[in-house]
Amino acid sequence: WVKDAINDLTPPFDWLRLEGGHSNLTYKLTDANSKEAVIRRPPQGQLLPKAHDMSREWALISALGPTPVPVPAALGFCESPDITGAWFYVMGCIDGRPLYNNEETLEWVPEDKRITMAHSFVDILADLHDLDPMEIGLGDLGKHDSYIGRQLKTWYRSWASSIEGAQMDDPRAHELQQFFLDNLPKQAKIRVVHGDYGLHNCLIGPNSTVAAVVDWEISTLGDPLADIAYALNTFPDPEDEIPIAPEAATNVPNMPTRSDLVQRYAERTGRDISKINYYYGFNRWKSACIVHGVYARYMQGNKSSEGVDLEHMRTRIEGALTLATQAVNRI
Repeated sequence: WVKDAINDLTPPFDWLRLEGGHSNLTYKLTDANSKEAVIRRPPQGQLLPKAHDMSREWALISALGPTPVPVPAALGFCESPDITGAWFYVMGCIDGRPLYNNEETLEWVPEDKRITMAHSFVDILADLHDLDPMEIGLGDLGKHDSYIGRQLKTWYRSWASSIEGAQMDDPRAHELQQFFLDNLPKQAKIRVVHGDYGLHNCLIGPNSTVAAVVDWEISTLGDPLADIAYALNTFPDPEDEIPIAPEAATNVPNMPTRSDLVQRYAERTGRDISKINYYYGFNRWKSACIVHGVYARYMQGNKSSEGVDLEHMRTRIEGALTLATQAVNRI
């Protein structure tokens, strides 16, 4: 299929499975001329409806290709399950690597380049949020009504339905959800939001800037301030009651603080960030709900807990609610 569909690649091909924190399967393809490409397909086995939607990722990198947001080149998309058993797409290979922990940051990004990297990270998300989805053909990527309101209902439902299985409840989860509903911000101009923007989903190039943004599978239309708040919650801030995880990719010397970076975002986009603590708190609360649901599945025996530190997961839930409460108290 690759030989017939993509003229720039010459057989025979070598294939290599790429490991990493991907929910989809990713392979590097090298052709007879040593040109490289990457193939993305869903995992093997039965899939939930709408999960691992390759057409969604393909639509995004195709639409964003001509914009200032760096994405791999869109080379080919296959809608026939007869080839591999599922839809898949082929994209260009990028000279860069994601950063999952501080050891990788220390190894890949020199200390005097970390501010450059962090600024590039913020600037590219700002560039994404400056794009009008209608103008780039992504106006039907998601709903246009209350993004935060819908998220609050979804993740509160997740928390409530997981209480029995997790054998854990916390009044702050309920109080915070009510606070966020009662103080729902006015819907900002809808923009494409990545949904999981972080150094783990950016390929950092040899010059310590973001060479490409990847893993667009949960991207939708939403509130850009929720997107930047999610991304910056992974950066250190001296006022946090609980410091970022020791192994976090941003927990290295000479990394800008969250406050520095959100100010840069505001200056670049012209957006009002006076309510940014609402969005920081919302994302902390949402993280608690997500981990709570996973914890419940482990506690019920629906997922094997072998090698899983359940006490650490419980601490993560409690810590996220503490940080959410702290953010709310700053509003």
